[in-house]
Amino acid sequence: MSFKSRTAKATILLQFLALVIAMLSITACSNEEDVSSITLRVNGTTISTEPSGFVVGDRSDFNGDIDASFTGNGASATRIFSWNNNLRTADYNADITATSDGSFRIIVRDAEETIVLDRSIQGGAEPDSIDGVTSAGTSGIWTVTIEVTNFRGDGSFSLSEGD
Repeated sequence: MSFKSRTAKATILLQFLALVIAMLSITACSNEEDVSSITLRVNGTTISTEPSGFVVGDRSDFNGDIDASFTGNGASATRIFSWNNNLRTADYNADITATSDGSFRIIVRDAEETIVLDRSIQGGAEPDSIDGVTSAGTSGIWTVTIEVTNFRGDGSFSLSEGD
């Protein structure tokens, strides 16, 4: 085989490898964008517990005021955590900046698992915030469930002991 022939074959092989690498890079980038996710942070801690894996114990996940934020890129998810509320009510506030029709829902249950708050915000519509005071419940370890559906955007919510 002549030197010219080997050089031509090597050039074709290198061009083919460059094309394969470029295609893999494009595929990897598009897959990263396609992954749907929801991130919920409460007082700086990422919450990943889903209802099926949640058990209320003798201790709560959080004491004191709750300051939370969440982001999503089109995903749906449910997250849950526990919170120690020494009073019978809680003050709440939530707002979203959604770029689509996704929704945010907060459900709060008291120490006896009675629902004291169940409110939603729909993306792409007004109002884009809610606030108020929960119904009266039993003090102790309360559970907070956050549900986001097809949510693309960000938001925040807070809870503090009421009464």
